[in-house]
Amino acid sequence: MYADPDVTAKAIGKELPISPKFSREICGMIRGRNVNDAMRMLEEVIELKRAVPLKRFNKRVSHKPGVGPGRYPQKAAGAILQVLQSAVANAEYKGLDSEEMVISTISTSIGRVQQGYMPRAHGRATQWNQQMVNIEVILEEVE
Repeated sequence: MYADPDVTAKAIGKELPISPKFSREICGMIRGRNVNDAMRMLEEVIELKRAVPLKRFNKRVSHKPGVGPGRYPQKAAGAILQVLQSAVANAEYKGLDSEEMVISTISTSIGRVQQGYMPRAHGRATQWNQQMVNIEVILEEVE
């Protein structure tokens, strides 16, 4: 999608150590929403007041009030909130009205895998890797 630089602002978060699954679900939850509403929703997730609905891989996940199967991914919500605040700051720097902006594009992709090992019994070791995530946010000004 082509983003017109006159009415859009962009921010990218690279190599964030958060869960790819939860970042995908959070992006789906706030895509297309007003910036202030999305930031409020993410703050509620961090405060454990709003659950993020899980659309995929949700077997044996308990239902949360008004959501269905859901969880409270605080770490992923905090990282996405920082990227969103960076996009708002970029919009204000460009002279755009951040109150009237909508999240037109928010996407997540898997970054590199940081290798790690966990010691086991009898001198063995098991891989204990950390996945990284890249997040891209494009805000668009609407009338």
